[in-house]
Amino acid sequence: MAEDRESAFMSADAYGRSLRGFGVNMLVRDVARSVAFLTEVLEIESVYAERDFAVCRHRGHEWMLHSDASYHSNPLLSLTGDGAIRGAGLELRLYGVDPDAAAQRAEGGGHVVLQAAQDKPHGLREAFIVDPDGYVWVPSVEKAVP
Repeated sequence: MAEDRESAFMSADAYGRSLRGFGVNMLVRDVARSVAFLTEVLEIESVYAERDFAVCRHRGHEWMLHSDASYHSNPLLSLTGDGAIRGAGLELRLYGVDPDAAAQRAEGGGHVVLQAAQDKPHGLREAFIVDPDGYVWVPSVEKAVP
């Protein structure tokens, strides 16, 4: 992980000013652990990562990971007490990621597979995988046509 975001990526000010549309920030306990899960299990691109901040990308869509320390004055911290399941009620869907392979990698890495890959009536084959902070990722592909 890079230690100096200012020189290795871009300044926080410049990055913030570049953002448009819809954004997602995920508050995680350990950025390195979360980046490892995303890159190893779900094969997500890590655009930039340091101790307290990371930018991830999948098929042109970016989102950010922030450590608790980086959110020191953010009101969201009051909701994420010790042991809180941070991702309850939220599905993070990744289209075009093989759910069978992702579930196999997750199990091999000791992660929880909430639901193994299954064909669903809405035209997708998907699995439900829990990351180290309790966020549920749903990799999916179009199911085979009978």
